[in-house]
Amino acid sequence: QVQLVESGGGLVQAGGSLRLSCAASGSRASINAMAWYRQAPGKQRELVAAITSVGSTNYADSVKGRFTISRDNSKNTVYLQMNSLKPEDTAVYYCKAWWGLRQGWGQGTQVTVSS
Repeated sequence: QVQLVESGGGLVQAGGSLRLSCAASGSRASINAMAWYRQAPGKQRELVAAITSVGSTNYADSVKGRFTISRDNSKNTVYLQMNSLKPEDTAVYYCKAWWGLRQGWGQGTQVTVSS
């Protein structure tokens, strides 16, 4: 069973930066794509950014130019560098990974941006 453990959330002022990390462990198969989603109170979970095993990336329009997703395949870890944070970025951020025919979610980490 693959476990995804996120870290790096917290409280930051608008304009500030945070870096989220998500480490995957326990997979016998190679981790394929990894992604970050977020869910704000009263809203649906939405894709923030995704990255394939070879480094191709995709971003939500709302975070383009501010967030950067990257990964270290040797550590099965994905990162989300978040710059120029806005209050509307406040949400629980979830890591998701795909391996073989399976997928899984992390437990989530809270990001709060104060105005």
